[in-house]
Amino acid sequence: MSLLIVLIIAVAAGVAGIVVGWFLRFIIALGKRGSMELEIKEMLLSAREEVERITSEAEKEAHENLKQAKAEADELKNKLQKTEERLIAKEELLDRRQTDIDASSEEAKDKFEELHKKEKELEELHSKKIEELEKVTNLSPEEAKEELLKNIEKDYEEDLLVRIQKIELGNKEKIERRAKDILTTTIHRLGNTVSSDLFTSSVAIPNDEVKGKIIGKEGRNIKTFERATGVELIIDDTPGSIIISSFDPVRRQVAKVALENLINDGRIQPAKIEDTVEKAKQDINKIIKEKGEQAAYECGVFNLDPRIISILGRLYFRTSYGQNVLQHSVEMTHIASMLAEELGADVKIAKAGALLHDIGKAIDHEVPGSHVEIGRRILQKFGADEAVIKAMQAHHEEYPYETVESVIVQVADAISGGRPGARRDTAENYLKRLGDLEAIANNFKGIEKSYALQAGREIRIFVNPDEISDLEAKNTARDIAKQIERELKYPGEIKVTVVRENRIIEYAR
Repeated sequence: MSLLIVLIIAVAAGVAGIVVGWFLRFIIALGKRGSMELEIKEMLLSAREEVERITSEAEKEAHENLKQAKAEADELKNKLQKTEERLIAKEELLDRRQTDIDASSEEAKDKFEELHKKEKELEELHSKKIEELEKVTNLSPEEAKEELLKNIEKDYEEDLLVRIQKIELGNKEKIERRAKDILTTTIHRLGNTVSSDLFTSSVAIPNDEVKGKIIGKEGRNIKTFERATGVELIIDDTPGSIIISSFDPVRRQVAKVALENLINDGRIQPAKIEDTVEKAKQDINKIIKEKGEQAAYECGVFNLDPRIISILGRLYFRTSYGQNVLQHSVEMTHIASMLAEELGADVKIAKAGALLHDIGKAIDHEVPGSHVEIGRRILQKFGADEAVIKAMQAHHEEYPYETVESVIVQVADAISGGRPGARRDTAENYLKRLGDLEAIANNFKGIEKSYALQAGREIRIFVNPDEISDLEAKNTARDIAKQIERELKYPGEIKVTVVRENRIIEYAR
């Protein structure tokens, strides 16, 4: 019984606790709900205040922007108004000026018409007077003029002759004296000696065993070297040296450089010889360019085309009557400069014409024509000044003297070449004969190269095997020999050697 009571009490207490808990939770929930509504109201109030503040600031900013835009518009309007006023003022000024110009034009037109009328009146009056004079004298204007001149010439003939003779004699003496003074001064200022070039070069060798290497088995090395360079090697009993013979100084210099390099290298064989010769040609081309630039700089002749300078440098290896052509041209340039200064001519044109006067000799063995004509074509092709061409083209009187500078160049050439010891006539004749010999051979079809050897006693000709057969090579040799007999004069006989060689090259890869 007591247990049941205890259980009932316990159940009643539990139910009472549940009721009290639920009631407390309800009260707490009501409190939280009230606080959330309060927070929401506060947030709404804060949001309204923020909106009012932003709206107020935006209205204020918009008002200020509107005020500023209005001020800028007013300023722009004032500027436009002022610009319009200036344009109107300028337009009015131009209108007034145009009016004045029109008035002046009309006035000038009236004056021109008036002058034209007066000119016609004067012409008519002059014609009437001429007609009256013709009626009186029975002579035309030309006849009257001629008659008047005859009478004056007859009356004063003796006086005129005496006066002309005095002027001619006096001026001739003064001119001759002045010319002698100028030439004497010029020659004394530049009286350097000129050494003549030889036609052989000597290459030193360390021992005579090298000669055997150069000759090679069955002469293959020396034949390859002579073919590649176009020179003749003279290997005799002279100890310690080998002689290179050729009338062409460029070929001789290439051969000398190539032979020295081969001796230093020690490997002398056909393939090595050809490579060394090609390298020597490149080295000589560099020297030619340097010599051309050096000559132009020394003479003070600038703004020349680089191709002209390269051709000019070739003259370093060219001789004329035994005189080095480049040295002769440089000497001529200094002489021409002095003469031009004395005579008041164009010094630059005179110097350029003198320096380039013999440029055609650099390739006269490759191109037909005189060296003057070749030089003219070179300068015209590479855009040289026309005044320079006129100055250089008359130095052998092939062209007329068109300028003072052309006469100066001719005189400078005569001074440089006419000094004692400057030239050697036999050398020039010798070179001309060798050049003519090669020129005859080169005119035939299929000729690849030709070299005059042994002082002109032999010409060695290399033909293109694709164009000329063995039989044709034989006929070519005979035809060349006959043409040499017809066109050249020479002592003894000339050996014509035609070489036809097939060379086939393949590479193993």
